[in-house]
Amino acid sequence: MSHISDEELLAKAYAATENSYVPYSGFPVGAALLLDDGTVVTGCNVENASYGLTNCAERTAVFRMVAEHGGNHKIAACAIVGRKAAPCHPCGACRQVLHEFGCKRVIVESERPENGDLGAPASIDFEKILPYAFGPEDL
Repeated sequence: MSHISDEELLAKAYAATENSYVPYSGFPVGAALLLDDGTVVTGCNVENASYGLTNCAERTAVFRMVAEHGGNHKIAACAIVGRKAAPCHPCGACRQVLHEFGCKRVIVESERPENGDLGAPASIDFEKILPYAFGPEDL
């Protein structure tokens, strides 16, 4: 597995916000997944006028992972950046989808400096993100 630092993964998530489609909220979010083989897959949020059809950055990245690399990968880490807020944690639906693919940890900004640069990464074990998770192992 190739090595990428938490800072680099967070920067890739930040770069993914450039492609966000957010005409309603104006809240761009990017995600970068580090897969078990060292591959990095990014995603951004995509809004829809029918709000329930909006897709978060984390799920976009996971669906892209499956479409481009197959569903047999595990997620070593998921970095998430919201351009307007730090830290930016995953919603409940994204937590469940990340769990499906064995996500080990989530990386967010601890806080954003006043100068607008990316904040220092904070790594959170996934068990703290989604305790008592229900997954494939429960079926």
